[in-house]
Amino acid sequence: MMLAVLLVAYIFNYIDRQIVGILAVPIKSDLGLSDTQVGLMGGLAFSLFYSGLGIPIARLADRRDRVTIIAISLALWSLCTALCGTVQNFTHLFLARMGVGVGEAGGVAPSYALIADSFPQEKRSRALAIFLFGIPIGSALGILFGGWIAANIDWRSAFLIVGLAGLPVAPLLRFALRDPRSVARGNEPEIVSFREVMRLLARKPSFWLMSVGNGSGAIAGYGLLFWLPSYFRRSLQLELFDISLFYGAIVLFGGMLGIWGSGWLGDRLGSRRPAAYALVPAVAVFLAAPLNAVGLFAPSMPIAFILFLLPNGLGLSWAGPVTAAIQQIVPANMRATASAGFLFFTNLLGLGLGTLLIGFLSDRFNASLGEEALRYAILCVLVFYLVSGSLYAIASRHLERDWHRED
Repeated sequence: MMLAVLLVAYIFNYIDRQIVGILAVPIKSDLGLSDTQVGLMGGLAFSLFYSGLGIPIARLADRRDRVTIIAISLALWSLCTALCGTVQNFTHLFLARMGVGVGEAGGVAPSYALIADSFPQEKRSRALAIFLFGIPIGSALGILFGGWIAANIDWRSAFLIVGLAGLPVAPLLRFALRDPRSVARGNEPEIVSFREVMRLLARKPSFWLMSVGNGSGAIAGYGLLFWLPSYFRRSLQLELFDISLFYGAIVLFGGMLGIWGSGWLGDRLGSRRPAAYALVPAVAVFLAAPLNAVGLFAPSMPIAFILFLLPNGLGLSWAGPVTAAIQQIVPANMRATASAGFLFFTNLLGLGLGTLLIGFLSDRFNASLGEEALRYAILCVLVFYLVSGSLYAIASRHLERDWHRED
């Protein structure tokens, strides 16, 4: 029950987070934005407060009722998504997306901690993988519904409809779930200071290597997720709703396959050797880079579908194994804070830089490459998958010691 309700909330998290990717096509035309401005709106506007507020909210979640924090956050990000449909210029849209980031800052890290407290270690990677199905399901639904509503009504209505649709989920979550720590009296967690959490993490190099590694991979992953719809429009001349069907299917099926497969493989191999929780995503992201590169030059749509489907799943291979490892290497009363620290790197680097960097490069290449500029901008950013894989591989050398070490 708890996992299902949290999954629904996470689906809305990603619908509201990623709908802007498919809507970037009409927004750019309607508001007269450059690719750099589109990248700022789609990434940095969201990630500034999402990353910055994630840690203090997680500190609160390690000491207070996590279900209440998630419910309030869900209501806030849904409302701010709806407000995106009322904007009149780039500044308004930037501020509204900042509001979405403020709301979503309180959703993910407390959910990780709730799940980790509710499942034994040998099943934790798969449980987290089920929760993280929210990434491909929510992203695909955002692409599908956003494209359909924008094609049949307009992009403003897409924001309004999906934003308002999330509001009723907040009271459902609040009253349907209970924080396991509050079920029995006297089960309050021991309060630890932020300095104590940082002191512990400072002695666990695997945490920092996996965090920066995931952030590096997210530069490519979030950049692709945001910009591929625009690439399909410019370089392949697909219509908006056709893009939503084509890319929505890639994100949904590729993402679910990659998340579940890596979660299952992480638990199977990690039960014998914890290093596998970092090695599985290391191998996967090394493969994601060349497959995406080949996909950008695919000669036909069916071939492009297959070539983008596989690396989409490989790029999400961190989801189950790495989040499970982060939960394991810290005590229960530090899990939300450690998760927020991990997500800080993922989102500040991935969301903050990935979409912006591709937009910036596309504007720079435009003079010489025209409509093909975006293709080559995306190609350049794929190098961050190789950086990510290298950091995961190094992390695997430290993970077994950090896994069993008690400080």
